This record gives sequence, C-alpha cells and structure tokens, in this order.
Amino acid sequence: MDLLLWITIGFIIIGFIVLLSMKTSMENKLASISANYEDEESPRKARSIIWWIASTTVWGIVCMILVVWYFHHHFG
Repeated sequence: MDLLLWITIGFIIIGFIVLLSMKTSMENKLASISANYEDEESPRKARSIIWWIASTTVWGIVCMILVVWYFHHHFG
C-alpha cells in the first residue's frame, strides 16, 4: 500500500474522532449561549464555536485535497 493512502486514511479517521468528541461540547456551549445571552462568558464561548466551525471546514477541505491528490498520484 502507498504511504499517501495511509496518511489520507489516518487524517480522515483521526479528524472524525476529534470532530465527534468535540461535537457535544460545542452543542452545550451553544445551548448555554442561547439560554444566557447576556452572560459575560458568551463572547468567549461564541468565539470557540466559530473557531471549531472554521477548523472543521479546513479539515474537510484538506481531506478532499488529500483524496484528490491520492487518486491523481495513483491513477493519473
């Protein structure tokens, strides 16, 4: 097997594990912000949710690039 394939699969699996492990925490933060809108912790929690969304998006884009790169390298 190709090393690039293992790097791609590992990156995707580890990313899914991290994503799923943080999902509940982010849902709880969002519920806390919705319930206590005037709380002074709300901006910090909102910022962490925005960073989580941004990092999840970057992870997804990198996964797509790795898959395309693998197929281009292997079959191209």
